[in-house]
Amino acid sequence: MSDHARVPSLLSIAGSDPSGGAGVQADLKTFSALGAYGMCAITALTAQNTTGVRGVSGVDPAFLGDQLEAVFDDVRVDAVKVGMVGGAASVAVVADCIARHRPPVVVVDPVMVAKSGDRLVGDEAVAMLRERLLPLASLITPNLPEAAVLLEAAREPGDRGSMEAAGRRLLELGVPAALVKGGHLAGEDVSDVLCEASGVTRFEARRVATANTHGTGCTLSSAIAALVPRADSLAAAVGGARWYLSRALEAADELAIGAGHGPVHHFADAWASDPARRWLERPAR
Repeated sequence: MSDHARVPSLLSIAGSDPSGGAGVQADLKTFSALGAYGMCAITALTAQNTTGVRGVSGVDPAFLGDQLEAVFDDVRVDAVKVGMVGGAASVAVVADCIARHRPPVVVVDPVMVAKSGDRLVGDEAVAMLRERLLPLASLITPNLPEAAVLLEAAREPGDRGSMEAAGRRLLELGVPAALVKGGHLAGEDVSDVLCEASGVTRFEARRVATANTHGTGCTLSSAIAALVPRADSLAAAVGGARWYLSRALEAADELAIGAGHGPVHHFADAWASDPARRWLERPAR
């Protein structure tokens, strides 16, 4: 079986969202929707729903390491997606594991800033992320506030030109590619900039009119991780992932989940054919 025909095995390293819209839940849904086998190592337990986060309880770093080794010792890992990791000790555990096992694809979504603008991790964890984890990544996918934190910048990128400049500076941290996401900018279009040593690729799409945007960053980064093993280039994987996210956003209102910012519809295309009916209509066995 060729590499393109083989079902990729993907590992999500992230926090758990009990409402199912973000974190490992979003990652596993995305992996499944895009034809990959999903696994996860949980870095933190959160108490959250569509209206906000009520609490976070970090997983013991040693136990996080046990989860990671249990997967790598037994299962082929074609790609890793890293989301919210937590404190410096947990970042070090993840970095050590990736350095030891060297999975072929590592997509890091540096979750560091909440939608409210509040920092989710301390300076020590950011430094550990910058120094130990980012150089092991194939791609990082920061939004504008996260790019500013990583670059220790006084202000966030405010337009397409400064996004490209930020992306080029992120490459100086040792990563081969950086996707700077422009969703925080105002306007009817959403622009993302992919910076690689070989050049810059710009992506634009019409902003989808929906309040149900919970987990968009998790979904995009995990979609990229799912598509890279079968794509001809990183830019092709990013483009495909953005198309997938747009479709999930366009169908998000069909779910009607929660009273706040609901999740995107990870299975919009798969559920269009009413999969439950397919099995209910089969004759009894």
